[in-house]
Amino acid sequence: MKSMKEHLDVLYKYRQIEPICKQLAKATRACDHDSIPMSFVPQQCTSDTASNEKNLDQLPPTYMYSVIFKDIILEIDDAVSKSMNTLVEFCQKQSIPEEEINEFKRNYHQKSAVWWYTKEIFLYGMLNRGLRSLDTEAMSKLGFFIRKLHLELEQLHKEQSASFKKSFTVYRGQGLSQQDFQNLMGSKGGLLSFNNFLST
Repeated sequence: MKSMKEHLDVLYKYRQIEPICKQLAKATRACDHDSIPMSFVPQQCTSDTASNEKNLDQLPPTYMYSVIFKDIILEIDDAVSKSMNTLVEFCQKQSIPEEEINEFKRNYHQKSAVWWYTKEIFLYGMLNRGLRSLDTEAMSKLGFFIRKLHLELEQLHKEQSASFKKSFTVYRGQGLSQQDFQNLMGSKGGLLSFNNFLST
């Protein structure tokens, strides 16, 4: 009889669509968290003598693309209103919920980019998927937001780093494939570059 009651509890719980949607959203966010792209740059490429052509040829292409993209995005200074309209059109084609798009457009200037990035709307997923897959269309549509987020994080770093006398270690959980783990071990002492904004 107990198993029948448990079965009915599960059946009742999942007849409601909202809990299923919440669980799927949670699982999607966890998947996005563990699939952040990383570049592993060996120590010999990061040393002072690394400027020679041979060492530059050893840099991972995704690392080079992400550095070039960042430089380009930070240089472009489009009007936010024009960029916002372009992003809205792009989001509508991506089937983003209209209420999320409207909320973002209406209230964008009232909150910080960091606040918007951590809010559970389309931005976090769209931005991270674009950066992970090097989707130039998505990244260019989000360029004004990426620029603002980068500048805010840079400013926060300047403000907060002065209050720390010594460096400290920060830990972050991250799922790695066997190949990525081997690359990580092989680049010990080198550079680990996350081609993304880390929210944890």
